[in-house]
Amino acid sequence: MADAYIYDAVRTPRGKGKTDGSLHEITALSLATQVLEALRDRNGLDTSRVDDVILGCVSPVGEQGADIARTAVLNAGWAQTTAGVQINRFCASGLEAVNMAAAKVKSGEADFAVGGGIEAMSRVPMGSDGGAWPIDPSSAMPTYFVPQGVSADMIASK
Repeated sequence: MADAYIYDAVRTPRGKGKTDGSLHEITALSLATQVLEALRDRNGLDTSRVDDVILGCVSPVGEQGADIARTAVLNAGWAQTTAGVQINRFCASGLEAVNMAAAKVKSGEADFAVGGGIEAMSRVPMGSDGGAWPIDPSSAMPTYFVPQGVSADMIASK
């Protein structure tokens, strides 16, 4: 089995996720594009060598929808051969994307993959995609659904 290595890490700016937050004018696509451009430029990366870009996105709707990873690959001017996929695992989406990128390399499915996350909560609020689990009582009540932000605060308090 091959080894997987992290060669670089790029972080977008962050701010408060509200309609007048510091990043409210910047789209998720712009943020993702900036990250991909930085990875390419900082490393002299030949993007035709990248097999896949995997981005976690909790609310893949509106301007964050329609496979934002592939859209960002194209928007950043990466090679047309570089694939892109968006995944959603709620608050662990970015971490899962990194894990999937590493798993692809370790399994031999990919020689080079990029994993990360993207969200513009000032523009696309959490929960914008709806979904049965948080809003349908027939799903939420039997599973004791608690929003992840609330549960994270409860865990931190304990």
